[in-house]
Amino acid sequence: MNDLLKKKCVPCEGGAMPLTKEEAFKYLADVPGWNITDDFKMIFKQYKFKDFIGAINFVERVADVANMEDHHPDIHINYNKVTLELWTHAIGGLSENDFIVAAKVDAMK
Repeated sequence: MNDLLKKKCVPCEGGAMPLTKEEAFKYLADVPGWNITDDFKMIFKQYKFKDFIGAINFVERVADVANMEDHHPDIHINYNKVTLELWTHAIGGLSENDFIVAAKVDAMK
């Protein structure tokens, strides 16, 4: 994960290839607690907080990371639970950017 923390997201152009299943699992090992969808196109993780305000405060910090990296997760809030979903829309799958943001979100906790 330390290598991911040192990296910065780079813009992905349409036409770039998403990570292969093998590449995605290699990166997944660097972001403990994150899961990958069955089609290997998205990673996701659920976070649980004491209450709604804790969840919202976390989302605000996630927004800061996402804006700094210019790579934004889908965020789902259910009272004290927040689920983040990351994938690279421009290529319809996973890129290194998704794992960079995942690592940086986890490092801020």
